[in-house]
Amino acid sequence: MTAPHTHWTVLPHGKLQSLEDTILTVTGTVKMPVGTFERRMTVVRLNDGSLVLYSPIALDEEQMDELEAFGQPAFLVVPGSHHRIDARIFKDRYPAAKVIAAPGARSAVEEIVTVDATEADFSDPSVTLMTVSGTSQNELALLASAGGGTTLILNDTLANVQNATGVNGVIARLFGFAGERPQIPLPEKLSIIDDKKALAAQFRAWAEMPLKRIVVSHGEPITDDPTGVLREVAATLG
Repeated sequence: MTAPHTHWTVLPHGKLQSLEDTILTVTGTVKMPVGTFERRMTVVRLNDGSLVLYSPIALDEEQMDELEAFGQPAFLVVPGSHHRIDARIFKDRYPAAKVIAAPGARSAVEEIVTVDATEADFSDPSVTLMTVSGTSQNELALLASAGGGTTLILNDTLANVQNATGVNGVIARLFGFAGERPQIPLPEKLSIIDDKKALAAQFRAWAEMPLKRIVVSHGEPITDDPTGVLREVAATLG
């Protein structure tokens, strides 16, 4: 894994994009031992104007100014042990923000930054953080209701990299981050999924919700029949 950053380090990234009035997202790239991979941060604004940063990514000052104009970062969610690279530098920049880590990732995250909690009550009925069933407690999901539907924000239990090309594309396909359809990446199948039936049940429960989209940390948001995608992937788990 890439070593966690200890000072503000900006890697290549795009611009913040609006998904809803209360949801922004941005993608960047990070070099891994086996290639360069896309990563994503998603930002949700709570009803008090503060922000939940899911899988924080350091941005250039222009984009950070835009982020801060959107609201004040109050929660830094480290949704899994593989997404802690920028956790410390965000805590250094926003010392009042609370670091929330997946329960199964707490020890790994605390190697670089103090974890305040493994769950959170945002005092906003439209935004919920939960531990994903069947993932060794190593994945947090964020659900945000806005615009007449719900956005499900996942970390590594689903990937949806499209149009992957070149050597990086070959690697992404080999490891299950890229493909014709959204899928569970191979590293997650081998490392964090400890109960396929429980994860399948979780996917099916989400599929009963009025989902507008699924946002994943690796790949494009899933907007074409997100509930159908969840049922399809659940079927592969048994």
